[in-house]
Amino acid sequence: MRWIVGMSLQFRLLVITGAAGMVLFGFVQLRGMPVDVLPEFAPPAVEVQTEALGLSAEEVEQLITVPLEQDLLNGVPWLAEIRSESLPGLSSVVMTFDPGTDPLRARQVVGERLTQAFALPHVSKPPTMLQPVSSTSRVMMIGLTPKEVSLIDLSVLARWTVAPRLMGVPGVANVAVWGFRDRQLQVQVNPQTLRDKNVSHLQILETTRQRDVGVVPELRRSIHPRHGRIHRNQQSAPRNSACVSHLLARGSGEGARRGCANPAPR
Repeated sequence: MRWIVGMSLQFRLLVITGAAGMVLFGFVQLRGMPVDVLPEFAPPAVEVQTEALGLSAEEVEQLITVPLEQDLLNGVPWLAEIRSESLPGLSSVVMTFDPGTDPLRARQVVGERLTQAFALPHVSKPPTMLQPVSSTSRVMMIGLTPKEVSLIDLSVLARWTVAPRLMGVPGVANVAVWGFRDRQLQVQVNPQTLRDKNVSHLQILETTRQRDVGVVPELRRSIHPRHGRIHRNQQSAPRNSACVSHLLARGSGEGARRGCANPAPR
């Protein structure tokens, strides 16, 4: 120890030069190093959520969560633990994988299982795999409470206005939104009217399913006359409640009604 101190005092200029060089080298390397708030200490996890508007927590558990957890996602490679939660209108399944598992591989095997989700009861939206989060979870959570607008208008505002602006903040990599209330076309059945018209619930379900109520794909066609071009839109699904009211249940014994078309803007 005395020898080290003595040699340092004897060659102090060399020691000062070496220390300055090491500080400069560390500063240069520090600017190029990847920086994280905290190291990833939690094992990889994948969360799958399924929205089922109108269903109670018990119905979500029986119709969505249990089939999804026990039949579809059980037995995934490298799976260490699976937990689920059922809320009114929402099912959440969280899968925790063995430490050291590649998160991309884990998401890949879960995505392969979700391709078989068509076997589940058709009472909800398709299961969705959420974006991955760090071990520190989410940095900030923002809640929106409507006072003068409906939940549907608030959902549109959160999706198309609030979320894009938050994504524009420097350093923000992901913005997840929960509690959407999408615009839907719903058919409310009156049992007395069905009895008078001799129409069953099954016929109503088949008719709305075939017309794909709630999804509005649009096909565009062009007609080429001699001196110009005329565009027309062919819609394969109803756009509003008036269009739904023009649908006929299969087997009702009536003739075909006129379709529903929206006038072109002038």
